[in-house]
Amino acid sequence: MTYVISDLHGYNIEKLKKLLETANFGENDFLYILGDVIDRNGDGGVGILLWLLEQPNAELIMGNHEAMLLSCDFIFDEVTETNIDKLNKKQLEILNNYLLNGGGVTLRNLKKLDKQTRFDIVDYLRDCPLYDAITVGDTDYILVHAGFENFRPDRKLSDYSPDELIWAEPELKDEYFDGIHTVFGHTPTHLFGEEYRGKIVRTRTWTCIDCGAATGNEPVLLRLDDYEEFRL
Repeated sequence: MTYVISDLHGYNIEKLKKLLETANFGENDFLYILGDVIDRNGDGGVGILLWLLEQPNAELIMGNHEAMLLSCDFIFDEVTETNIDKLNKKQLEILNNYLLNGGGVTLRNLKKLDKQTRFDIVDYLRDCPLYDAITVGDTDYILVHAGFENFRPDRKLSDYSPDELIWAEPELKDEYFDGIHTVFGHTPTHLFGEEYRGKIVRTRTWTCIDCGAATGNEPVLLRLDDYEEFRL
């Protein structure tokens, strides 16, 4: 069975494990997390990242929050007042932008880890793909963090810039590929309309699964084989 979830934003790792147990997730199943496990809440997602390092049957797709964290790699070695004082103007702007987007809690919890583990996490994040193309049953899927900015059906996936895949802001009327269903997060579903708050949104060509965990809603785990939804 193939499962997808998105935008956990510091969700408690033990609750995630419990949610997977609710769906009878096992070693022969596969989980795709469609970006943004980090920032904003709890331990900043560090617990999930440590868990992912050990999971042979789970994959994290790059989200805009992971990309923002990686853009701050100049402070990964150790965050101190001394090296922050040495940052140039551009680096300070990048760091400040990340902090404004909820990155402080993630940086604080990364700082608690030993240097090698921090490096392992950074290496893992650098290897995260921008998208994945899979087939489940008779359906072809593209899994991506945010959908597609400047979408054209004749445009190759490799022609999209990272920003077009991790910062896209789809509208309900938008349509993507015929014959390939796109699944993404990034846009909390209530932004498509209050009637969708806390719910998955599915259209003819795409499904959005960001149900607002960043603001306290429970995330939804979706099984692609039969579109069954699981919640705690």
